[in-house]
Amino acid sequence: MDSVRPVESPPRPAIRRLPETTANRIAAGEVVERPAAAVKEIVENALDAGATRVSVVLDGGGMDRILVEDDGCGMDAADLALAIERHATSKLPEEATLFRIATLGFRGEALPSIGAVARLAITSRPAGGSAHRIAVEGGRVAEVTPAAGPPGTRVEVRDLFFATPARRKFLRHPRTEAEHAIEAVRRLALAWPGVAFRVESEGREALALAAADWEGRIRQVLGPGFAAAAVPVEAVGAALDLRGLAALPSYTRPTTAAQHLVVNNRPVRDPLLRVALRVAFRDVIEAGRHPAAALFLTVPPESVDVNVHPMKTELRFREGEAVRGAVISALRRAIAVGGGAAVAVAGWSPGPAPAPPPPRPDALPGGAAPSGGSPAGGFAEAMAPLQAPGPMQRALGLVPAAPPRSAAQAERAPDHHPLGRALAQILETYVLAEAPDGALVLVDQHAAHERLTHEALSAQLVEGGVRAQPLLLPAVVDLPARDAARLLEHAPALARLGLEIEGFGGAAVLVRALPALLGTPDPAPLLADLAEELAELGEAASLQQRLDAAVARLACHGSVRAGRRLLPAEMDALLRAMEATPRAATCSHGRPTVLRLDAAALERMFGRR
Repeated sequence: MDSVRPVESPPRPAIRRLPETTANRIAAGEVVERPAAAVKEIVENALDAGATRVSVVLDGGGMDRILVEDDGCGMDAADLALAIERHATSKLPEEATLFRIATLGFRGEALPSIGAVARLAITSRPAGGSAHRIAVEGGRVAEVTPAAGPPGTRVEVRDLFFATPARRKFLRHPRTEAEHAIEAVRRLALAWPGVAFRVESEGREALALAAADWEGRIRQVLGPGFAAAAVPVEAVGAALDLRGLAALPSYTRPTTAAQHLVVNNRPVRDPLLRVALRVAFRDVIEAGRHPAAALFLTVPPESVDVNVHPMKTELRFREGEAVRGAVISALRRAIAVGGGAAVAVAGWSPGPAPAPPPPRPDALPGGAAPSGGSPAGGFAEAMAPLQAPGPMQRALGLVPAAPPRSAAQAERAPDHHPLGRALAQILETYVLAEAPDGALVLVDQHAAHERLTHEALSAQLVEGGVRAQPLLLPAVVDLPARDAARLLEHAPALARLGLEIEGFGGAAVLVRALPALLGTPDPAPLLADLAEELAELGEAASLQQRLDAAVARLACHGSVRAGRRLLPAEMDALLRAMEATPRAATCSHGRPTVLRLDAAALERMFGRR
């Protein structure tokens, strides 16, 4: 029998200091992952240098050549020699400022990292001084020499990643790399509206932005479509200043690319702020769609840590929850406008909408009304002019207060409401109306009434609880055992919504009361949907999330259904209620409630322009 030979352990590797060139190339992998990252770092240096004009030229998507010129403060010969050394920076006057960063770049790694993997040449001239030039090729630094050039700095990068060909293989097509680089400049331009930017790619002008104020720059960068659908966002506090524009829920995007977030003039992709955007729009946009916004947040530098990510695109706020709450509240206040403001129409050319009525000054964040009132001007009051008890009136339990106008009176009376006057009901599902400017307005009666019911329920919940209507005969609903257990587990929360249930043996649930606003719908489908909603949210969901989801389900079941014929006065009352109700542009599931086709769009469709 052969003896077992002992396994020899490998020799212990010795620890050694890496050569400077190798260390710089490793650092370049963190800082310069593609041409766009090099462009971003160089342009950030230009902005920190006080530039008022920045020009970028790209060849081969930036892989062959990147040229960035600015009119900033420039550098003398001594500063130029230090600029390409690691951990050399002019942006930290003392070590204590590491936790109070007021500039875009501060690590001092970008230029040496770029010089380690490319051919880098920098020409700079300070005001009142002479120009000098320095070159770095694959980490080898040349001497500083006199040169010619205007005040400012000129940075040229050639053959990016020639010293690390393995990384160059991971780059995309030059056109794709150029698009990423242009987008990097566009985001910086949005954060610095007072600076003029120009980008040239493959000999063609790809971006040209004159200096502007922040609203003008948003329109320049995000386009007229966003500007037409956007509303101002503002929140000012002792330790936070938020301003910007957010598109109404009718204007959404399939990705988060249209979310531009700027903190202390730094464009970021911060998770906390993105979550705040998602939460603020959660119950007003459709699942799978994303809001569009350009938000500028200013906080004291010591209250935010920008040194948590190599690319400095993520932050850590000292008071993260306070910032998140302030952003959510500001966004909800901004989008809490009536249905008359939502007119972006998929497939139709949007036209200018009449200005919506101003939001009530006493409205609470999120669209709920203050204690003692119904949402945004009063849902019941808006529906009161109905006379004959139609389906909507019966569903809401409203008593008519005045006779409807005759057709002749309606024709003569001027209508200054954004959604105009009802003309007809189509397919017993949609209300067709004519706006004051002649545009055609189409309203989904179920989706619109769902939002109105949702806001009414939310207002009652804020007041202390949704008013319940006891059933004359309690209803027994049989459910799968898991659904029944889940509903009974959340019975106290459901009771706050006016839905009173208790166990009835086995998997049965006894329903003793329903929310009064819902009338008397069949409780079985309602309970089944609520159980499904609670299961989908999972155990990690907060109580507020569960209540919000339950309100949306209740609103859906208590709303006027498609296929129900409405009287003319009921249709007009629906339009008036939408104009006065927050977030009426979308239903509780985020689908649009109102579409608009203006005169210009009609003329284009019929070939008149």
